[in-house]
Amino acid sequence: MRYHQLRFDIWLCLALSFLVSFIPVKIAEKILPQKYENYVEEHTVAEGEIGGVSDETVFRAQSVEDLLSHETFTIESPGIEYRNRGAGFYGSDYMYAVTLPSGEIVAARINNESVKSQGDSIYSGKSILPVGRVVQEDLTSSETFISQIEYSEKLSRTDFYIDMLGNGGKMSQESYIETPITMIQCITVILFFPVFHAIGAKLGIFPYFWAPKKKKASEWE
Repeated sequence: MRYHQLRFDIWLCLALSFLVSFIPVKIAEKILPQKYENYVEEHTVAEGEIGGVSDETVFRAQSVEDLLSHETFTIESPGIEYRNRGAGFYGSDYMYAVTLPSGEIVAARINNESVKSQGDSIYSGKSILPVGRVVQEDLTSSETFISQIEYSEKLSRTDFYIDMLGNGGKMSQESYIETPITMIQCITVILFFPVFHAIGAKLGIFPYFWAPKKKKASEWE
C-alpha cells in the first residue's frame, strides 16, 4: 500500500487557517444560544394544535374512515409500538408506520415531544399521539421510503399521511449549534488557505502551486 504525505507548506497553511477560524467560531458561540432560544419558541406547539399535546376533547380515531372524516384527531397507540415498525424519510420528513385500533397501518410524522404516555411503562402502557390531520400525498413516489416504512408490514393507504408534527420537532441545542459552527470552520479554512499559501509563495517560503508566467522581454530592450 502506498502512503502519500502532504507537503509541509500545505500542513502549515491548513493549521494557520484553522487557527484563524477560532475567531468567527467564538463570535458564533456567543450569538447562536440566543438564536436557539428564538428557534425553540418558534417550534413549540401549543396544546390542541397540530403537533401539540392531545387533551380529552380531541377525537380518538379508530380507523382510516375516522381519519378521513375528521379535520383533526389523535390516535391511541400501544406503548411505543409505532417506533418499532418500519420508518423512513419522505423528503425531509421522518415518518413512522402507525397501527390504528382497526389494524390498518398508515404513515405519520410525529412530534415525539407531544406524545403522552399512560400506564406503568412506556412499553406496556398506552401512548396518546399528538393532534394530527390528514395530508393528501402519493407516498409511492419515493420507492426508497416505501421500502423502508413497509419493512415489516405494508401500509393500508399510500395516498396520504398523517401530520402530527406541525411546526414542532425541535432539535437539541447541541445539534442546532454544531452544524453552523462546522460550516464556519470549513468556510474559513477554504478562504484563508489560498491566502496564506499565496503570501508564503510570494515571500519565497513555499513553492507556487502554479508558477507565475514570466513577462516577455520588450522588443525595445
